[in-house]
Amino acid sequence: MGGEMEDLAKSAGELLKKMGLALSLAESCTGGLIAHWITNISGSSNYFLGGVVAYSNEAKEKTLGVPHETILRYGAVSEETARAMADGARRLFASDLALAVTGIAGPTGGTLGKPVGLVYIALAAEEEVRCERLIWNGDRLQNKAQSAEASLEMLIAYLKTLGTE
Repeated sequence: MGGEMEDLAKSAGELLKKMGLALSLAESCTGGLIAHWITNISGSSNYFLGGVVAYSNEAKEKTLGVPHETILRYGAVSEETARAMADGARRLFASDLALAVTGIAGPTGGTLGKPVGLVYIALAAEEEVRCERLIWNGDRLQNKAQSAEASLEMLIAYLKTLGTE
């Protein structure tokens, strides 16, 4: 794990621990990479409850409770699905916060409307679900790493807003 990823995972963990919040994950295109980075930090069991790699649509529906209609109407790679995945992980693990990532890592699978590198990252909290749409230009592994990095950055930014209220 690179130094920057370790720093992000450590920063997120310190904030979660300080605030007494528990995190869960729902990963698709990142394939468990976020969980890997988080669990590389000693003491992460204090704030990380677990995660699901829901790669297939069936896994998104059965494990995370993403409505079949959501995937049919908007697709597995959509804001609506990312939001439902984050909500589902939060419920499944009874965590305070949940991150979800769904996207097209490439090099295949892209379309005109949904190009390779398109990713949706959602963060579910009790009172809201935030979502970001991003497009990466790297290869498959770079897209996965950038998505995982952006997820941790989104979490840290959210936690910092809690600390200032």
